[in-house]
Amino acid sequence: MMYLRRVQWAAGVLVGHPFDTVKVRLQVQDVSKPLYRGTIHCFQSIIKQESTMGLYKGVGSPMMGLTFINALVFGVQGNTLRYLGKDTPLNQFLAGAAAGSIQCVICCPMELAKTRMQLQGTGEYKSKSKNYKNSLDCLVKIHRKEGWRGINRGMVTTFLRETPSFGFYFLTYDYLSRYLGCEINDSLIIPKLLFAGGMSGIVSWLSTYPIDVIKSRLQADGIGGVNNYNGIIDCVKKSYKVEGWRVFTRGLTSTLLRAFPVNAATFATVTLFLMYMRGETNLNECEAGPAIQQPTSM
Repeated sequence: MMYLRRVQWAAGVLVGHPFDTVKVRLQVQDVSKPLYRGTIHCFQSIIKQESTMGLYKGVGSPMMGLTFINALVFGVQGNTLRYLGKDTPLNQFLAGAAAGSIQCVICCPMELAKTRMQLQGTGEYKSKSKNYKNSLDCLVKIHRKEGWRGINRGMVTTFLRETPSFGFYFLTYDYLSRYLGCEINDSLIIPKLLFAGGMSGIVSWLSTYPIDVIKSRLQADGIGGVNNYNGIIDCVKKSYKVEGWRVFTRGLTSTLLRAFPVNAATFATVTLFLMYMRGETNLNECEAGPAIQQPTSM
């Protein structure tokens, strides 16, 4: 089952990462000299200028950390729910929030490396000034230059995003799966789970998206040796002053386009593996769990 979950998470990352790259590029681009006019133009430009692989810059970071993050998320969420006793909507939210807050320890450095890699060599087919070889090299160099504080750049905003986001994710998934009657013998179990997971992802992102914009800007700040922000409040003020309220929705289209198919891909992968396992081992029943893709941004 652990192998199954790893395949499930990896599928979600591979499907969703190009959308995440577009999201980050749109969130941090200089509005006075914009490189991209919108989501579609960003996709087209990256493929044209950097090849298809340009969309997968920084993918090593989430692939490297997904096992640890999801182990933490599922473990903390399940244990918290058991500790709270009753399976109520409020407890589902609290258990999800607890899981989201704990995994920030891994998620923040992971997303820092991902963001820096995604922005490296923007508009270049072959990076002329390649500062980082890969995600691990990125973290090592940041640590050498800025110490642990540099590695944890954006930790507060990550915490403010992940805590309520995961709460809404688990709450929405639990509500929809119950409302739709997701039973193992239901002939419509696959589309029901796909819909429940996809909508949960959308709700979780909408709940905290403006914070994600600020997080991306803070983690991208300092590239090229120039720091534009002195902290969260300063970033919010300067971003709003220059671009207005629309700045807090930059990259939202790409994010929502990513949220549903990523969860759809993970649930589809799980279902196929479950069918295969049943054919080989005659398993009578398996539990279907929510597919976490934050971050990630996950």
